[in-house]
Amino acid sequence: MAIEDEFEKKNGFPRSAATLENWRRQPFSRWSFRNAAELVPSARIATDMPRPLPQRIRNQELMASPVQPGSGETVAWFLARSQTDSFVMSRDGRIVAEWHATGVDREDPHLVFSITKSITALVFAILEEDGLIDPSLSVGMILPETRKSAFGDATLRELLDMRVSLDFEESYLSDGDYARYRRAMLWNPPQAGQPDEGLFKMLCSLRKGEAAHGGAHAYQSPNSDMLGMVIEKVSGRRFTDLVSDLIWKPLGASADAFLTVDRLGAPRTAGGFSCRPHDLLLLGEMMMNEGVGQAGRIIPARFIHDMMKNGDEKIWAEGDQADFLPHGRYRSQWYQVGGDRQAFLAAGIHGQYLYVDPETRTVIVKYASQDEPADDPLDQENLAFFRRLCTEQVAAESWS
Repeated sequence: MAIEDEFEKKNGFPRSAATLENWRRQPFSRWSFRNAAELVPSARIATDMPRPLPQRIRNQELMASPVQPGSGETVAWFLARSQTDSFVMSRDGRIVAEWHATGVDREDPHLVFSITKSITALVFAILEEDGLIDPSLSVGMILPETRKSAFGDATLRELLDMRVSLDFEESYLSDGDYARYRRAMLWNPPQAGQPDEGLFKMLCSLRKGEAAHGGAHAYQSPNSDMLGMVIEKVSGRRFTDLVSDLIWKPLGASADAFLTVDRLGAPRTAGGFSCRPHDLLLLGEMMMNEGVGQAGRIIPARFIHDMMKNGDEKIWAEGDQADFLPHGRYRSQWYQVGGDRQAFLAAGIHGQYLYVDPETRTVIVKYASQDEPADDPLDQENLAFFRRLCTEQVAAESWS
């Protein structure tokens, strides 16, 4: 068919070749990460003022500069080598750099994976400020169905900070519980002889680990999906409607976002969010401004202050992500760089980043379709790259 030929010419493979069995691998991922709603059922997160994006900034000086001092590799080459799809950077609320891979439309929504967790925590923060939710409550008090599971006696604060004792391995390429988890959320195809269960039922089947809750940081995505179930229960509303009304519309997002859902409509609040890079940049700028967007306050200031200051460096150092940020912390589904720096970030597998540095008034969005879901050396390169951009002495005015 002619339409299939056109698709293949643009993407390098026919549309029929991208399936639930391969959509998170190259060469399919560069297309599928921008079209997740075509593969996985997705709910719309509406904005109330769709609009064209601002004129593209073509910052040739930055793109031709070394990615690190003394490096022979330019910024543009690093973006290409790290399989970046889109890169947008602002300083003091003004976009100063933008780059997109060949074939990537700057208006495309892109799956942000675990950056979704950080957005989920923002919804929680608003509900807490309104008195609808209390982080000291246990999950079982809100969702009785969870009382025999690992989550029953875990507090919402322990969910937020990834300090739940859970007999579950966050192994993205395994055929065990993680594959079952992905089948339940409809991210993997059904498997013969395996149960056809929804996400909530699957979460309720998970068992507690040997340790007590409240110990070292243990990064496990089911915590964030359970947090979404709690949010829907206490609010009496669908999560996607809450994001639309409480964040996306007040933010003035340029386009609708999307969230993948299971066969029963349960939200994938740990990793199913897709949006334009410029709209995620807006969210980062709002966080940099202590919860205030262009039209006023969106996120309570006390949540921002608590997230930035109250993560426990000792708990982080004892946890399973300590190598990611050697002096870091984790609080309320956001990472803090730690040490003497105020920078914080949200991150997702396959190279998704939202990096916020209040000290230099810099916000960076980097979307990618990296081959591997987790790539520790490349993570460190990305973090060093962001630090360099935030401390770059070239005046922002010369970057446009």
